[in-house]
Amino acid sequence: MRNNKTEKRIEKITRVIKSRQHSLTVVLENIHDPHNVSAIFRTCDAVGIPKVNLIYNFETFPKIGKKSSASAFKWVEKEKFKTVDKCYSELRNNGFKIYASSLTEHSKKLYELDLTKKAAIVVGNEHRGVSEEAAKYADDVFLIPQFGMVQSLNVSVAAAVILYEAMRQRLNKGMYKKSELDNAALEKIIDEWCAK
Repeated sequence: MRNNKTEKRIEKITRVIKSRQHSLTVVLENIHDPHNVSAIFRTCDAVGIPKVNLIYNFETFPKIGKKSSASAFKWVEKEKFKTVDKCYSELRNNGFKIYASSLTEHSKKLYELDLTKKAAIVVGNEHRGVSEEAAKYADDVFLIPQFGMVQSLNVSVAAAVILYEAMRQRLNKGMYKKSELDNAALEKIIDEWCAK
């Protein structure tokens, strides 16, 4: 399988997989605009997030075109959930602390969070934000500090700001230099990606 691929491609795939941050994930709750979903997946791929969790219990998951996602869907796994509880339970069982983006008076500032630990970032619907349930049962709620008249960002822009802050923190700790996977898991994913 790997013999059919060029060495350059295999080197790139190996480099990308080694830098994937398996201790960082994203939860999209009922985001309906396909362009926003695609943009978030592209950011996840750029930052090295291997998997996105999708909660769709109000909206229908949008139809995503290959052009708008720039094929990021090919490189970032998806797992769908019908309830916040099921998603959060699975994340907690895997050791993740859950941070929901929510504009409340009790929200911490993004820059106060330690995103070098196992972290799941929750972003919500374009109009409603994260649900009350998603905010209530998160380990913490946070906001992106803003100083303008409008106190919200487009969800895909907000996700990019949050994830690049996580990447900044992780780069400072050298977390992109060493793979979080053992050699067997690494080789398995390399083989799977080479077959794509």
